[in-house]
Amino acid sequence: MSASPVIEVDQRNLRYGEFHAVKDLSFQVERGELYALLGTNGAGKTSTLEVIEGHRDPSSGRARVFGKSPTNRREVRSRMGIMLQESGIAQDLTVAETVRLIGHISGRQDSVERVLNLVDLAHKGGTRSSQLSGGEKRRLDFAAAVYGRPELIILDEPTTGLDIQSRDALWETVQQLREDGATVVLTTHYLEEAQQRADRIGLMHQGTFHLQGTVSDLTRTLPASIQFSLPPDAPALPMWPAPLAGRSYSIETFALQRDLKNLLEWADDHAVELSDLSAAPTRLDDVFRAIGAESVPSPLLVR
Repeated sequence: MSASPVIEVDQRNLRYGEFHAVKDLSFQVERGELYALLGTNGAGKTSTLEVIEGHRDPSSGRARVFGKSPTNRREVRSRMGIMLQESGIAQDLTVAETVRLIGHISGRQDSVERVLNLVDLAHKGGTRSSQLSGGEKRRLDFAAAVYGRPELIILDEPTTGLDIQSRDALWETVQQLREDGATVVLTTHYLEEAQQRADRIGLMHQGTFHLQGTVSDLTRTLPASIQFSLPPDAPALPMWPAPLAGRSYSIETFALQRDLKNLLEWADDHAVELSDLSAAPTRLDDVFRAIGAESVPSPLLVR
């Protein structure tokens, strides 16, 4: 990765009248990484993206894209592809005309045929955008964003409305673009996508970062869980589980492998059958649900 970040946000604040939407937000996105910007509803994600895209000036603080102000359209816009959460496609244009128009506006060079093949819309080139299905419109939005192989691609809820095959195809294309050097900023409500694909995640809550770091950084802030059921005549356990319904128990642990090993060895030594046994590491959606809860033990992580 280059020593110079693609995106630099420093102490950025954004106000709408008396409402403080974004508070002292600072982060960087390195060249070639996929950075997921996640958060609860109203957390400030959209406002943050609007500043990065050059659509809104911060109330205070600084934002730079490729070392320039995002509002410097001549220097920045041609290097950035944006897939908005809601389509802005002109309904009376055909699919091919839409992509061609986006290419003209962006100033990037590409082949309409290549891009339509990339998103599996070549057979729809002469179809008016108004006649596309919801999933096809999202693929057209994606085509507009990746036209001309931009260096920075912003994907705002890119897979909403796509079937599984279309989602897989989109992510295969994103991976190809990353291998060619593209930097990607992602927002999504499909947390498994961020968990599987993001190099780093910024998790926003009430206008600022609640947590920031790799998936591993974030999931280590909460314990993993071991659940099982015991027979009535089982001896005392060597650890202190939390009782659940009936004879079921749960162990929350930050050392999943060690404690699971100890539990299994105890069960083997005492010929105890652990029924309904499950061991699950912490997932990103667990961290997301815990936002704002007093039980979250970890401070802000920054990588």
